[in-house]
Amino acid sequence: MSYDIFVCRFENGETVPLDVSAAHEVLRPFVVARDPATDFLLVRTADGEEAGVYFNSPTGITFNRFGGHGIMDLLAVLLRRLDAVLVVPSGPTILQRDEDREHLFPALRDEGSVLVARTGAEIDQAIRVS
Repeated sequence: MSYDIFVCRFENGETVPLDVSAAHEVLRPFVVARDPATDFLLVRTADGEEAGVYFNSPTGITFNRFGGHGIMDLLAVLLRRLDAVLVVPSGPTILQRDEDREHLFPALRDEGSVLVARTGAEIDQAIRVS
């Protein structure tokens, strides 16, 4: 898929910094190219699936040109490790736990579709049905 999706963490309705070191630790085994000047990584799973990963700020990581079960499984691991959510523009906000709903930015919580998806397959399904 060629659109952007965003890994974010919320507390009390506000975005908060992600543990960037932990994110790099999760992604490191899959990195096949990097551009330190732009904080860009190209990751590839064992089955050859790729995604562009951008560390936009301390509060957000963008995945672009992603797809397939391997990338979705990697996203699931990343979300768990960072205690984060996945925001799909014009689509759902995907949580790992239902109790995280109360921490979302109010507009995401009130206006958007909020789904719980814990595995790569569940995340893939949630994105596809939106």
